[in-house]
Amino acid sequence: MATGWAKDGAVQEQIDASVDEAVKLARSQIARGESLAECEDCGITIPEARRQAVPGVRRCIDCQEAEDAMQQHGGAINRRGSKDSQLR
Repeated sequence: MATGWAKDGAVQEQIDASVDEAVKLARSQIARGESLAECEDCGITIPEARRQAVPGVRRCIDCQEAEDAMQQHGGAINRRGSKDSQLR
C-alpha cells in the first residue's frame, strides 16, 4: 500500500539500488592481473607470500590499509531524504 507520494515498493527499490551500488563498487575494487613486486604508492617490496595470497595486489599492507580507511569515510548516499539529513 502506497502512502503519501511514494509508489508501491518504493522502499524496496531504494534498498535494492543501494545494494546494487555497493556490489558494483566492491567488484570494481577487486584487483586483477599480475601482482606488482613493489608497492605502487610507497615503492617498498611486497612480500612474495602477499603476492601469492592476493592475486593482482598493487599495494603493501600499510598502504592498502590507509586506502581502505579513506574509502570507508567516503560516506553513503542517503536515499531517504529525511529531515535530519537535510538539516545537517
